[in-house]
Amino acid sequence: MESQKEARILQEPVARPPGASRSQTPNAKERQEGGPVPAAAALGAEADDDSADRLWELPVEPAKRRPECSRCSRPQKVCLCPFLPAHPLHISTHLYIIQHPAEENKVLRTVPLLAACLPQDKCKVKIGRRFSEERDPELSTVCRKSGTLILYPGAEAANLEEFILDSPVYPSTIIIIDGTWSQAKDIFYKNSLFRHPKQVQLKTSISSQYVIRMQPTNRCLSTLECAAVALSILEKNNYIQEISGEDMLKITDAYWNNSHI
Repeated sequence: MESQKEARILQEPVARPPGASRSQTPNAKERQEGGPVPAAAALGAEADDDSADRLWELPVEPAKRRPECSRCSRPQKVCLCPFLPAHPLHISTHLYIIQHPAEENKVLRTVPLLAACLPQDKCKVKIGRRFSEERDPELSTVCRKSGTLILYPGAEAANLEEFILDSPVYPSTIIIIDGTWSQAKDIFYKNSLFRHPKQVQLKTSISSQYVIRMQPTNRCLSTLECAAVALSILEKNNYIQEISGEDMLKITDAYWNNSHI
């Protein structure tokens, strides 16, 4: 009887831990338990790393840019020049656009369209976040002139329409900051040069027609629209504001119709 019992014990299968395979080798068990990795597997991993490193060393071909219109800076297939005035508008006011660097390459920016509508000697775009007399003597001189205004809303800003009625010196230059609200605030308050010009703001009930770019409210105007309203006041020419509104509607429609291109 005792020998039969021993035989039955020898024939019973040995219990395996959960997840263990019948054909599991000692090396496989070591890998499962975090043990040493076989040399062949380690060499294979190193080879994969070397291959990945060599991929980073391969020359990268620059992305091909679509041909752009030299006037509106849009791709030629979606050029917006047909919706802009055929000839630059005649103005006497000098316009300086202070553009935040983040706006320079945005697809929906309006400054190139604004510049395309004005004479080159009347519209200058300066890109940057910080300006000083040493870095930009021209802008420093402009900011110190008595006939220069800066368009930025605030408690200390005068209504532009009211200001020009009582100003002893009629404004000849206006500065506009191009960027998001936070970017414009940073530029305005962190550049001492912009404390020199008279600060003005627009009091208007006009709603923005540039609905393809999100604005905090519909009373917030694009840079192009702000410039059009300001110039129409300074030039005493409502045609500038009217044509900008009509063109903005056409431009907005063109953006929507060509958004797939």
